[in-house]
Amino acid sequence: MRVAFASDDENETTRAVVAALVDGGHEVIRPGSAPSWPDLGRFVGRAVVDGRADLGVVMCWTGTGTAIAANKVPGVRAALAWDPWIARGARLWNDANVLAMSLKRLAPDVAVEVLQAFLDVTGPDPDEAANIDAIE
Repeated sequence: MRVAFASDDENETTRAVVAALVDGGHEVIRPGSAPSWPDLGRFVGRAVVDGRADLGVVMCWTGTGTAIAANKVPGVRAALAWDPWIARGARLWNDANVLAMSLKRLAPDVAVEVLQAFLDVTGPDPDEAANIDAIE
């Protein structure tokens, strides 16, 4: 799978997430420069919508800013998740295509668990189709 990834800082948590993506055999698409967090959110959102990536992951201090920026791209459904249940639900019940996480509040192992829960869902719950259509 191709996953667009961007973060506005680098630490143990972001490195663990990228390593998990690479170790999982995913192609990681990253921006060529280090723009601001709004630019990073837009980069990931556009990569997903344009088809350069299947899913996206954004990280900033809280995860909120990059999620908001990504959600400004039409067709993006970025969800802020802090535990695996939230991440899994975002994919199943909201058809989220971008995962947003805090790089300051999540321990590396927890961030990887959240990421894996997000990636493990193969598609939305068919019973949620009408609700997902309604948020378009």
